[in-house]
Amino acid sequence: MEIINQFLDAVVGIFKASGLSALDWSNYVMILIACVLFYLAIKKQYEPLLLLPIAFGMLLVNLFPGIMAPPETTLLTEAQCQAQNIDIAGHATTVLNDVTYYHVPENGGLFYYLYQGVKLGIYPPLIFLGVGAMTDFGPLIANPKSFILGAAAQIGIFITFIGAIFMGFTAAQAGAIGIIGGADGPTAIFVTTKLAPELLGSIAIAAYSYMALVPIIQPPIMRALTTKKERAVQMEQLRPVSKLEKIIFPIIVVIIIAILLPDAAPLVGMLMLGNLLKESGVCDRLSKTAQNELMNIVTIFLGTTVGATANGKTFLQMQTLFIIILGLVAFCMGSACGVLFGKIMYKLTGGKVNPLIGSAGVSAVPMAARVSQKVGQEENPGNFLLMHAMGPNVAGVIGSAVAAGVLLNVLQ
Repeated sequence: MEIINQFLDAVVGIFKASGLSALDWSNYVMILIACVLFYLAIKKQYEPLLLLPIAFGMLLVNLFPGIMAPPETTLLTEAQCQAQNIDIAGHATTVLNDVTYYHVPENGGLFYYLYQGVKLGIYPPLIFLGVGAMTDFGPLIANPKSFILGAAAQIGIFITFIGAIFMGFTAAQAGAIGIIGGADGPTAIFVTTKLAPELLGSIAIAAYSYMALVPIIQPPIMRALTTKKERAVQMEQLRPVSKLEKIIFPIIVVIIIAILLPDAAPLVGMLMLGNLLKESGVCDRLSKTAQNELMNIVTIFLGTTVGATANGKTFLQMQTLFIIILGLVAFCMGSACGVLFGKIMYKLTGGKVNPLIGSAGVSAVPMAARVSQKVGQEENPGNFLLMHAMGPNVAGVIGSAVAAGVLLNVLQ
């Protein structure tokens, strides 16, 4: 009997020492959600470069919450510091009962330190640097009217901002929620860290999830708002864009944005820097680094640490459900507004503009443009809308950054 008791005590001791004893039902729910995201990323290939790291960060933090733990300070006497070979020079001190204690910091969790790149607003602009280096603004330069469609798709941000306020969120929180409508994950993270950092996990996961689900969410909206005749419109080939135009464009854009809307300058500035590295033709090594090594490293750090903010105890709240619903409304409204303005351009140009390209203004590059191409070809197999849709698509990237700057300027 004594042996059985010892065995049971040993089992209980192992359980208490393991991470299982610190988990509750909310952690297990988040682990299940992480597995669903793994399925979407790997099996369905919905934005796997972002969704998979996010899912893994979510999984890890709910198995081992200490990986996001902040550093703590321990009070040690001089003798204790000497025994542990700790250099006491420069440490703050506290005197208790005539005994001097030294403040010795202990290391935090790994993701806590990696997360500082999100918290300090470093990762999102670096992502924009890589995006700029991979982006061809030629279709936008060739058809400047695309700026209108890119701007129209941002209307969903401000409609949702108003709706979130009516639902009881603060103005700052509403601004962070509304930016989901831009379908631009780095922009959503950048704005949320400044306006409502407590909502970062919910907003980031909602933003990237809707970006991944563009091929599912957008087509029904596009078909509902357009006629068969409008969807079948074939657009004229875009004019060639010179190298000089492509070099001048990022310089002019960053000058205008930095002067008129300084809060958007970090995002737009890095976007245009990356594009200038590409288009100048004299910084091939830097352009390739921004497109590949730097982009990949930052994506890993950004995805895993954002996922690691989704701890079950803080994520599974009614507020999160409202954010996910409002985020979906923002994304749908942005897509709808883009299509509706496309219909206006269709009327004004006498049927020369296919309204489907307006849905690409939500900035999910290049997936939204591909969806426009796919839906257009379903109606007319000879329809090639991809390059036309890339104009509003890249305009949407700039538009979402500008919308972010407006919100930051007004709400900070």
